[in-house]
Amino acid sequence: MRLDKFLKVSRIIKRRTVANDACDAEHVTVNGKRAKASYDVKEGDVLEVTFGQRTLKVRVLDVKEHTTKADASGLYEVLS
Repeated sequence: MRLDKFLKVSRIIKRRTVANDACDAEHVTVNGKRAKASYDVKEGDVLEVTFGQRTLKVRVLDVKEHTTKADASGLYEVLS
């Protein structure tokens, strides 16, 4: 699954266009490297998303095309 779509489905970022813009602005890294929106997310990847002064670091536990709002947080584990 594309990185921008995963960020939207997991509800880390609410809209796919915003996730795409965040990737273009280099606010998202995967396993310590800058990633494009087209990066193919896999289980075990460590994502780091910068929101202004705050940084969210998560590990991908599962990759699903669709999920409910209640189950979205089960797709990742917050590391810091």
